[in-house]
Amino acid sequence: MNQRLEAAPVQVDTGVRRFTAAERWIHRTTAALMGICVVTAACLYVPALAELVGRRALVVTLHKWTGLLLPLPVLAGLASRAFRADVGRLNRWGPHDRLWLRAARRRAPGPRPAAKFNAGQKLYAAWIAGATLVMLATGLMMWFTHLTPLMWRTSATFVHDWLALTIGIVLAGHIGMALGDPEARRGLRTGSVSREWVEREHPLWRP
Repeated sequence: MNQRLEAAPVQVDTGVRRFTAAERWIHRTTAALMGICVVTAACLYVPALAELVGRRALVVTLHKWTGLLLPLPVLAGLASRAFRADVGRLNRWGPHDRLWLRAARRRAPGPRPAAKFNAGQKLYAAWIAGATLVMLATGLMMWFTHLTPLMWRTSATFVHDWLALTIGIVLAGHIGMALGDPEARRGLRTGSVSREWVEREHPLWRP
């Protein structure tokens, strides 16, 4: 008598939803605006780039308006419940975050405790948000020169220039980390990540 063999069902990892379409739009729009700010700043302050690009007045105008628009995607994103929830997660710190930072500082091998966002991502989000506000405030002082005294404008120029350099370095590090984690990039591109990645990189997250 012939026996019918049934194939065992294949377990397919359909992925874990990490970001909504609104959150991905906020990230992409903010990244594009930040990129324009960095590139135009480089064209204004690096002599070789300034000579190559030319049209300084146009570059200045583009830099000013892009910087002014930079906070808008985040402000608009506050209408999204998922985005507000993630902002809350980024602002909450727990004992596991200290353990994560300690393991990162010691370059300890093995998994590190993290919820949806690890401590490094929380630090970056807080720092870049604060830096953006400082850049906006100092940029406005430099733009509307009649509103503040000369000493304020001089100080604002100093802070704006050096903080811009720091932002460029930090962004380069951020991009480098992203390039080293294809699954994280997939989450920002499609909204979903593999369950195996979640269990390895964010074991305390319960989607």
